[in-house]
Amino acid sequence: MTNGSLAESTSLSTGLLDSYLAALAISRECMTWGEKAALEMEGQIVKHFGDQKHFELNELVIARWRPFPWDEFLETSLAAGEGLSYATDVPEVELRLYGESARLLNYLLFELTVRLPQVERWSLVTRLHHRSGIFGAFGGVFGASNFICFGAKYRFQRSEPRNSGSFGETSAKS
Repeated sequence: MTNGSLAESTSLSTGLLDSYLAALAISRECMTWGEKAALEMEGQIVKHFGDQKHFELNELVIARWRPFPWDEFLETSLAAGEGLSYATDVPEVELRLYGESARLLNYLLFELTVRLPQVERWSLVTRLHHRSGIFGAFGGVFGASNFICFGAKYRFQRSEPRNSGSFGETSAKS
């Protein structure tokens, strides 16, 4: 967990706290626009460690951009997601840093995914995991928490072909 704002955490110009998380996420493409972009739904189960010990459940919609000029050598995608975050307890570090928090807050993610073209199912991922009250819109909460995350993603095989610009895709990731 960082001790900085969303902008400071994104630019890696912040300190770190003794709070960590492990997450399992499952997502599914709902719509694609050719090979360029996709819309996904994702659910997450998160366990916090260190100064926080609660669980967190997140549900979000993700927009993903896929084509980059170097994809022949390193396939890359960028994603941004928006949704809701529910903590099983009011997060202690959010309370300590901002004097307020709530179980239900807004959730944002920003993600960079890379993989070698010959490794079809596995990718490396870095994410920014952000919970906030959106300047008081959620129960008057003005604080936020930010985690810089690293992980791996596995792409399950599709059971039907991809249709460009349509709903009902069958791929899932974790």
